[in-house]
Amino acid sequence: MPMNSPSQPGPDVVLVGAGIMSATLGVLLKELQPDLTIEIFESLDGVAEESSDAWNNAGTGHSALCELNYTPEKTDGSIDTAKALPINEAFKVSKQFWSYLVQQNHIPTPSNFIRRIPHMSFIHGAKNVPYLRKRYQALGAHHLFAGMEFSDDPTKLAEWMPLIMAGRDPKQPVAATRMATGTDVNFGALTRSLISYLQGLEGVKVHLRHEVLNLHRDGDASWRLYVNDKVANQKRTVTAKFVFLGAGGGALPLLQKSNIPEGKGFGGFPVSGQWLRCLDPKLIEQHDAKVYGKAAVGAPPMSVPHLDTRMIDGKKGLLFGPFAGFTTKYLKKGSVFDFPLAIQPNNIVPMTAAALQNIGLTRYLIGQVLQSPEDRLTALKEFVPLAKMADWKLEHAGQRVQVIKKDPKKGGILQFGTEVIASKDGSIAALLGASPGASTAVSIMLKLIADCFPEQMKTLPWQTRLKEMIPSHGESLAKDAQLSDRITNWTRDTLGLREEVLVS
Repeated sequence: MPMNSPSQPGPDVVLVGAGIMSATLGVLLKELQPDLTIEIFESLDGVAEESSDAWNNAGTGHSALCELNYTPEKTDGSIDTAKALPINEAFKVSKQFWSYLVQQNHIPTPSNFIRRIPHMSFIHGAKNVPYLRKRYQALGAHHLFAGMEFSDDPTKLAEWMPLIMAGRDPKQPVAATRMATGTDVNFGALTRSLISYLQGLEGVKVHLRHEVLNLHRDGDASWRLYVNDKVANQKRTVTAKFVFLGAGGGALPLLQKSNIPEGKGFGGFPVSGQWLRCLDPKLIEQHDAKVYGKAAVGAPPMSVPHLDTRMIDGKKGLLFGPFAGFTTKYLKKGSVFDFPLAIQPNNIVPMTAAALQNIGLTRYLIGQVLQSPEDRLTALKEFVPLAKMADWKLEHAGQRVQVIKKDPKKGGILQFGTEVIASKDGSIAALLGASPGASTAVSIMLKLIADCFPEQMKTLPWQTRLKEMIPSHGESLAKDAQLSDRITNWTRDTLGLREEVLVS
């Protein structure tokens, strides 16, 4: 029986995937236009079980406070901050939206999903210490990074991160930066709160265990989606005026099936991950920080090593990694045929070109796959010199699909980060890519709304609502220090981030 009939028209909006991106977009659209009807389709048994799940993403609240890959060293020795500033500002936009939702009682106590914890960058070796000092000088001079500390004093570093300094060679050059205002974000918990809020609104339906198999244009004004109800084992159809493909690694195959010109030439390179999870409560209590190091040459951004304090479901944990790997699945619970089936005539040139340009990455991933427990212990000891394998357990993390796209000069490139692809008429959009996705979800979805709902975005009611939800909307936090300070103080108070460290 079809989901929609002529007497029962389909929803205004269909969101494919019940992760942080769809949840964010759904709430934004309902706040902007409450009479919109929305249906969400998720193939798994629950909300936020893939990339948004707390065990499947970094949870750092990526804001370039500690991630060294956002501040590369230029050939002249200076530090490139061009990527760090917008990422920091984008996370502040996310915190504004979450603060608004908390104030409106749309989502519960913020401590359920966000906590304050120091973000640190840690470097060792005579060649690396000068880089970190220059990075500190470049970022610390900007108001977005006010409060950043630097030290190369082992005594001070032992105060900041005792577990990392214990047993370390006193002759080894070391340095670290520290931002006490960093955060730990449980994006799984946040997503579930957003979806729960949406479910309580009129005109919103959430369908779990419903897989979108295919879709095509239904005339000029809508899209027809073919959906499999996995519980009832029935195929159904639904029509919608606007479709968002926010299914993580599952977005690319559906984008290809949509056959929109804007989606031609895109491919995806899957990268998996693993964590070492600490089993010893005494060790866990010795570390209260997110400490990021420097990635190995050829490593993808998601593989930047870090020793990571996490709060998941009210329990403190400690993770090290991630260790990269390769599988042909586009989702953690996907199919081994995902990658080969995504190779099509319109993207074989960019995918081949990207592969040839990233042979070093391929070698790196092969090396990661072949790692022994001893190899992983060696990597861990770079951070925790006294580590013992008996205190750590290997856990599988999430799956990421890096964007491959056409390039006029190189034929194709492998792009790290996220990319929004929208049809010319704005009736369908897809989000591809990975880090720092979840942390910058609000900014990404605002851009998508601007691309797909341009006329509505120009109206006074929408602009007024956006300013209520995100007070800095239309202004630059990076350029206006006073505005940035006001916003920072508001979000800290609203989200309960005032205390020095909330992790216990």
